[in-house]
Amino acid sequence: MSNKNPLLETFDETPFSNINNNHFKPAFQKAIEIGKAEIDAITASQEEPTFKNTIEALESSGSQLERISSVFFNLNSAETNEEIQKIAQEVSPWLSEYSNDITLNTNLFKRIKSVYQNQEKFNLNGEQKRLLEKQYKSFTRNGANLPNDKKQELRKIDTQLAKLSLTFGENVLAETNRFQLHITNKNELEGLPESELENAEQLAKAKGKDGYIFTLHFPSYIPFMKYVKNRELRKKMAIAYGAKAFQNDEYDNQKNVLEIAQLRHQRAQLLGFETHAHFVLEERMAKTPEKVKSFLNELLEKAKPAAQKEFEQLENFAKELDGIHQLQKWDAAYYAEKLKQKLFDLDDEILKPYFKLENVIDGVFTIAEKLFDITFKEVFDVDKYHEEVKTYRVYDAKHNFIALFYADFHPREGKRNGAWMTVYKNQQIKNRINERPHISNVCNFTRSTSKKPSLLTFNEVTTLFHEFGHALHGMLANTTYKSLSGTSVYWDFVELPSQILENWCYEKEALELFAKHYETGETIPMELIEKIKQSANFQEGMQTLRQISFGLLDMAWHAINPKKITDVKTHEQEAFTGTQLYPDVKENCMSTSFSHIFQGGYSSGYYSYKWAEVLDADAFAYFKENGIFNKEIATKFKDNVLSKGGTEEPMVLYKRFRGKEPNPEALLERAGLL
Repeated sequence: MSNKNPLLETFDETPFSNINNNHFKPAFQKAIEIGKAEIDAITASQEEPTFKNTIEALESSGSQLERISSVFFNLNSAETNEEIQKIAQEVSPWLSEYSNDITLNTNLFKRIKSVYQNQEKFNLNGEQKRLLEKQYKSFTRNGANLPNDKKQELRKIDTQLAKLSLTFGENVLAETNRFQLHITNKNELEGLPESELENAEQLAKAKGKDGYIFTLHFPSYIPFMKYVKNRELRKKMAIAYGAKAFQNDEYDNQKNVLEIAQLRHQRAQLLGFETHAHFVLEERMAKTPEKVKSFLNELLEKAKPAAQKEFEQLENFAKELDGIHQLQKWDAAYYAEKLKQKLFDLDDEILKPYFKLENVIDGVFTIAEKLFDITFKEVFDVDKYHEEVKTYRVYDAKHNFIALFYADFHPREGKRNGAWMTVYKNQQIKNRINERPHISNVCNFTRSTSKKPSLLTFNEVTTLFHEFGHALHGMLANTTYKSLSGTSVYWDFVELPSQILENWCYEKEALELFAKHYETGETIPMELIEKIKQSANFQEGMQTLRQISFGLLDMAWHAINPKKITDVKTHEQEAFTGTQLYPDVKENCMSTSFSHIFQGGYSSGYYSYKWAEVLDADAFAYFKENGIFNKEIATKFKDNVLSKGGTEEPMVLYKRFRGKEPNPEALLERAGLL
């Protein structure tokens, strides 16, 4: 058997089956060593700093470390175990120190600054200027101008933050996996559809038990909350879900939340910014916390009256139906589903047979082909990290290889909740070769059972389209530099490609391509399509209010000095004051499991979902006016948005595609809030 470390060999496709956990640490150590040597070579150069010997050399440094990191941290999200988590805790401080060694390297910054100040000498094109500006800013924004004692302080903060956000995520995953509701009496589960009972029974069997098991993973939790008539059981599930990492035990995140917020604030102040949000937003389309808050509050003004009206309607409906006088959070999904059935005669269970997972995948591929001239071929010779992962090679109309695509659709204990897109290898043009990207979508959809294939709810269908929109942004990338490629764009622009794709799920022309009954092959009837369209804005006011509340909570943690915050729950309640419809649940706290902002990259950026909705509503209106498969518009979108990555300012790219700035009314109109 070879003693070679596969992570330190040159590889194109990730050799998952040759990698074991004890390869990671030595690979990180060696790659850090190589990366440092590459930086030393730049700073030791006696030549005058130029774009090529400094900026391009820095861009290509550390590429082996980047690949190893992407493999490792993707596995830590999608297929983790205790050993991987332990390694993550150990290597994260190494990586944060490595990155600080670069940004705080005085000689390196001198060279970058020299190129930046003399840039007119180098006759740079637009993309080169963008890379130079990005690098220069990245150094100045991350402490290059600080005196030495402050640089040491920054290093300490970054190391602590790296460890804390990992611990935060580990606690949320542990809590998600820890809870299970075991029911032996089927009568207690009145209302739950047969297919969901089957899933729960299968889960119980897998755990060596009789009866039914329900967990906090979405495919189990969401149907339970939507259909189970037993209010006490719904309450038990909802409280468990909302109490994740808020139970004053070994997995509690309250202290972590306070520490993360305080360290981020200290870091921002050290760098000369008023708050963490001021620091983050300088590099966003929104630019300032004031702009974000006024954007959210303007939306709130439009959405709140609609939300209150919808809530009243739901309350009256629950009272009429079951004599409930005070709606609680655990009633929300249950009565909303019943009301939706009443108003639109539409039930997810009627729709699911038309959304067999494989058909939806074919559908999203066909839509991508019609719009962007790319085809997907499932392949079985690509190494993967779990047998459930599907792999595809992607080609353009001339059969040129475009990308490798991994898709991982079902929940497992080693996988965090939710859905995301990620990258194993970035696109770039190196030595005149256009290196194509390796992109992955990870979701948590209902599995097939012994009796039925995996059938998606309509919400899962839109989730698949959403993540696939991100994947297209990665796959169709066509830039010279990898740090400007694909989704390397401003955070409030990154959701445009994902959110615009969701629109096709509501269109007859698109649905007829893939929504076919899994048993009969019958295309989804027109009347169901009409109902989907009619119900698209069902409780839109309440949904909007919910998203706004998350954005405001994010700002409440990051756009102030958090020193005075002593209690996580109290602070959260204050942030939710103007957006709450349901009574508070004392056992629950959102912040302690708000992974987007305390573990993912969305701190001070949660508003961007709504921000990008303005863009996507306006952009899709352009398609609607000219046909949802209009080739000319699709090509403009591909050439000016999807392929361009972060090579230009987002608004410049958007205007080049659309011919004008986005019209905010488009969102309100689509949402029925005007």
